[in-house]
Amino acid sequence: MKSNALKQLWILMAIVFIDMMGGLMIQPILPFYVQKIGVRASLVTVIGAAFFLSQLVSAPFWGRFSDRWGRRPMLLLGLSTSAIAFAFFGLATTFWQFLLIRLLQGAGGGTTGVVQAYVSDSVPPHERAKALGWISAATSAGVMIGPLLGSAATYLGHASPGYLAAGLCGLNVLAAWRWLPESKKKRDESLPPDTQPRQPLSQAIWEVVRYPSSPVASLIWVYAFGMMAFMAMNGILALYLGAEYQVNEKNIGIFYTYVGAVSVVMRAILLGPTIRRFGEVGVMRMGAFALVLGLAGMPLVGSIDASRPVRLALLAIVVLCVPVGTALLFPATTALVSWRGRQEEMGQIMGVQQFMGAVARVVGPLWAGVVFEKDVRYPFWIAAALMLGVTGLTWRQKESPVAPDAVPEQA
Repeated sequence: MKSNALKQLWILMAIVFIDMMGGLMIQPILPFYVQKIGVRASLVTVIGAAFFLSQLVSAPFWGRFSDRWGRRPMLLLGLSTSAIAFAFFGLATTFWQFLLIRLLQGAGGGTTGVVQAYVSDSVPPHERAKALGWISAATSAGVMIGPLLGSAATYLGHASPGYLAAGLCGLNVLAAWRWLPESKKKRDESLPPDTQPRQPLSQAIWEVVRYPSSPVASLIWVYAFGMMAFMAMNGILALYLGAEYQVNEKNIGIFYTYVGAVSVVMRAILLGPTIRRFGEVGVMRMGAFALVLGLAGMPLVGSIDASRPVRLALLAIVVLCVPVGTALLFPATTALVSWRGRQEEMGQIMGVQQFMGAVARVVGPLWAGVVFEKDVRYPFWIAAALMLGVTGLTWRQKESPVAPDAVPEQA
């Protein structure tokens, strides 16, 4: 990797780390805050899903606008929106206020596809999986530290986590403005124009639905269904830990920090060698199956007739499969998408992938919240069954990436 690309990658890693740290200061404590105003489990997950509904609407537009006006301006705008939303979180006291704030936070957080397109602009194709793993490691580091800060900030008052997250995001905007260069290269006008017409955004989304077995669309479906299963679990995790292990907003951060630490090790240290050994497709398959084991095993541990410390120790072992699975599945899948998509539309392609992922992030917590009210174990087992289907889909992928120029228009 060239030194200039490596420098840009480090700057981007620092930005996504701070952004994720601010977001994860809020996410784990949000269910407890909402429960305190008398909201039942299914509506708690509605507020969680609102974030991803907003991402669903905004993500394709962030990607399309970044193709037109550049990655840097869109990242700055998204970070600024997040900072404003976090500040208002500190003032929210009703269900509707929390709902509106989460919608605003989701709009600001819809730039994940822009980050991935930035990597695609800056990093050679054969190194993108590793680079995306580093980006994921930076976000996992934010996941590791943010919940601890958020839980600790609750001791200073109800509004403190929101204000602290807003302050971090504000600093992030300044850092990005100062040090993050534009990655999208201007087209050389002396070259002949691209002979393949650019698809409208709606058509690009429709192509994924209409031709699910095409090289890019099939990977996007793996990403989306995997994300739905993971987010179904994540949407009710705090509620589950509270019901089974008496966890609250003051100690929930410990659990997220543990998972985040495992994710950092996986993505920053182990992902690269694993991809070199097994390839992107092999790693994608391993990640999907690891999630099957983790999701199926977590409620089984909760059903064991043993003391709380023993069950917590067993849970810590079983839950390892979840960060290991996500660290393998999602970066490898995204890297394969970047191989098989047209480079001049990479922002839009990544935006479409994030759109489909956002649909999954909305739907997963919604059905998980409804099922959770029937039995706290059922969401985990349904998610495990879904991941078993995803594992089957990964076996339909070719072992070696297809060069973008060799991809047929339809499959």
